[in-house]
Amino acid sequence: MKLQFGFGTGVQEVEVPDSNLIGVLHANEVPVGLVGEAEVRRALENPIGSPRLKDIVHPGETVAIVTSDVTRPMPTAKVMPALLDELYAGGVKPEDVTLVFALGSHRKQTDEEKRRLAGERAWNEILCIDSDPDDCVSYGVTSRGTPVDITRAVAKADRRICLGNIEYHYFAGYSGGAKAIMPGASTRAAIQANHSRMVLPECCAGNLENNPLRMDIEEAGDMVGIDFILNVVLSEHKEILKAVAGDVTKAHREGCRFLDTLYRKPLSAPADIVLVSQGGAPKDLNLYQTQKALDNAKHAVKDGGIIILIGSCKEGLGERTFETWMTEAPNAHSLIERIQREFRLGGHKAAAIAMVLERAEVDLVSELDDDFVRSIFLTPQPSAQAALDRAFEKLGRDATVLAMPYGGSTLPTVNR
Repeated sequence: MKLQFGFGTGVQEVEVPDSNLIGVLHANEVPVGLVGEAEVRRALENPIGSPRLKDIVHPGETVAIVTSDVTRPMPTAKVMPALLDELYAGGVKPEDVTLVFALGSHRKQTDEEKRRLAGERAWNEILCIDSDPDDCVSYGVTSRGTPVDITRAVAKADRRICLGNIEYHYFAGYSGGAKAIMPGASTRAAIQANHSRMVLPECCAGNLENNPLRMDIEEAGDMVGIDFILNVVLSEHKEILKAVAGDVTKAHREGCRFLDTLYRKPLSAPADIVLVSQGGAPKDLNLYQTQKALDNAKHAVKDGGIIILIGSCKEGLGERTFETWMTEAPNAHSLIERIQREFRLGGHKAAAIAMVLERAEVDLVSELDDDFVRSIFLTPQPSAQAALDRAFEKLGRDATVLAMPYGGSTLPTVNR
């Protein structure tokens, strides 16, 4: 069978013998009603656990809308027209609305990137800015000791609205909900304190209710005050299949339930070889983001197997501390030892990669230099096909293969 995996703005094509292929993890078939902007308007008109947004806001109030930056696939431009119409229906004026791109620990964005993310209408009607970790307002600390320091443009607004796409997150359980506020619009120190809990077993993809890291995020959101959320679930091709709006927790949970019906994938057994991609740009801009697909793939590979990670990584590793940890480590296992001694944001992704390497080989198909890839303990491959051919040579021609073309979205669960 010929398979395609997103690679930047292009694809990597692989031919897998039918006798070896045990599955291709795509979204499950689920009933879908409205899609795109029509579904967004439906959600805004039928909020979950909340009045309509136009009945929450009042004339003269300032509104901060917190949304994702360029590293996330949240289609802000597609939801903003309906959201602005709802705000204006409540008497809010354009000059009182600010769209804040939640950078978390990511780089600042260019004006062109902000314009593209916001969409022409929002860019022309309201102020669109990046969050600023150096200009924050403190709300104290959570019960778990995380400082709640929120970018001033969000903290000082009369109303706060969180946007986001809901997908699996390898230690927060799911993205979306209050995560836009913290870590999205917070400081590096706050993010670091929250993310230090990633080593706990309950902090894993698909787990919410007893996940201490997610609970910390939502406690921070409660401290700041979130008036309304608008979250979406995207198809593999980034089309809006489901929108949820309303209460920050109730609406988010409804979105997570829909995501599970779409992307949770039970497996009867793990595979010898897993081919996995983030699905292409923008999710594979750097290794920092591409790692999310690797972390989902680890649930599907046998001990001693091979994960073939397909991602452009044209911007390199993508985060300074992550790069420092990866390039300075004497060996992969030392990264695990280091994260146990000192949690550092950025270093946590290095440790996560090292934890996968404890169980399986990771071959990387990317635009990175081969020698550099070897220096960070991964095996460079010139193409996905070449990587698969080599994996068969190493593991045998009868090795089983699982394909995850949208690895950051699909969550395999092996019934052991």
